[in-house]
Amino acid sequence: MRALVTGRQMKEIDAYTIHTIGIPSLVLMERAAMAVVKEVKRLAAELKGKEAGQVRIWSLCGPGNNGADGVAAARILCLEGYQAEILMAGDPGRQSDECKVQLDIARHVGVVVREWQRAKGESCDILIDAVFGVGLTRPVEGDFKECLVMAAESGASKVASVDMPSGIHSDTGAVMGAAVKADVTVTFGWEKAGTVLYPGRSYGGRVVMADIGLPSQALAVVKKNGTGEYMFTCDEKDLKRIPGRPAYSNKGTFGRVLIAAGSKNMCGAAYLSALAAYRTGAGLVKLLTVEENREILQQRLPEAIIDTYTAKQLMEEREEFERMIEEQMSWADVVVLGPGLGREPYVEYLVEDIMTSAHVPVIIDADGLNTIAAHPYLTSYYTESITITPHLGEMARLTGESIADIQENVAAAAKAYADRYGITCVLKDAATVVAGKAAGIYINSSGSSAMAKAGSGDVLTGIIAGLIAIGMEEDAAVMGVYLHGRAGEEAAKLKGQHSLLASDLADCIGKAMKQV
Repeated sequence: MRALVTGRQMKEIDAYTIHTIGIPSLVLMERAAMAVVKEVKRLAAELKGKEAGQVRIWSLCGPGNNGADGVAAARILCLEGYQAEILMAGDPGRQSDECKVQLDIARHVGVVVREWQRAKGESCDILIDAVFGVGLTRPVEGDFKECLVMAAESGASKVASVDMPSGIHSDTGAVMGAAVKADVTVTFGWEKAGTVLYPGRSYGGRVVMADIGLPSQALAVVKKNGTGEYMFTCDEKDLKRIPGRPAYSNKGTFGRVLIAAGSKNMCGAAYLSALAAYRTGAGLVKLLTVEENREILQQRLPEAIIDTYTAKQLMEEREEFERMIEEQMSWADVVVLGPGLGREPYVEYLVEDIMTSAHVPVIIDADGLNTIAAHPYLTSYYTESITITPHLGEMARLTGESIADIQENVAAAAKAYADRYGITCVLKDAATVVAGKAAGIYINSSGSSAMAKAGSGDVLTGIIAGLIAIGMEEDAAVMGVYLHGRAGEEAAKLKGQHSLLASDLADCIGKAMKQV
């Protein structure tokens, strides 16, 4: 798993490296500048018909150390023959010591340095964005906002941001009034959470993590000190953590998944969750649904066991129904509750019966969550074995907060709810967040907008259930979200960005798991 850091954590890492380890800040700065230069030269090579000496590069620099990185990069590029010049933003009286040193060096070797306002009406080929780094915490206003607007109007064919796209909050990915949109962001040491969360992710372009000599022990010290929440994401090598399938085994070896889902004439969600659980590796999947869905589910997924009930049984034969639910719970190793259940009065009783009878992990989604939101007393049945998978609208109903408020800091919203109830919360967004039993907050980096289709969430619940069934309870939510995104990437290759269906996601789970 790959660590993500906040702005405050990165500042502490820098301070530890410089003051405790003893690596001079100017040494780190030179290595950072060289990493930026490498990517800028790559962008320059993409400009057709222009030699190095014909490429006009502006390095737009703020007064802090991020700006100092940009000044150093411009100096290196100028010495290598590019038409690189430095445009300074901000009050000269507030320049950091390192920024002043870098400007003196740049002037001594003949690099053009001027105020950004003097470039209005001109244009460049490549813009280096070094106005703000990871420390931006308040909205961009005044001259700085005008400066970022000018950057957008510079006519640059390519933009390279230093550490963070200026105007993006390094913790939340929020646009702080105005922001630069980069083709590449060169970030140092560890990726920042703000380039994984949206909308920052759409501003960062290709993110390059550059090793500039920051020791891993610096991150360990910051984690130990508990500075902010530890965040992380997955990559392909983490798929190896999914349990394999021993040769000497049978269907019972790989767990039993019970999916309580579907309402009258609404069985698609139940089918997709069951299909995904099987595709992920579960040995047995049972669908508990209304009688009206039996025939079509048997036809669509003959591998599944089908048990049914009627609304009348549930409402009028309570003792008998509760005994039946207890039997189902004793059979299951993991339960999915909610996809496509609808909002009929009997659903409240079904949700309560399952939540009070289950002694195994329960994943609650969709109408299971809507039922809890409508009947808040049901949260009293939450246990540490429960995972909820709300999208933003469902989360708003659960918490009473607006979607806009939740979007301001998705990670914080997921963590607050998980901590309040002692459960795992999978808050679905363009970059899904997982908070709960696992140490830290997981921010997903897989997937694409092709997955924004009805039924995608039902597939996710099935994947998480399947992973629990095969023995991955502790990290099932995190790995399920990552695997779901990888399946979406594979399906998009086959079907295209517009034509992908939720069933295509399920069918591509095996391909996404090829590293297991």
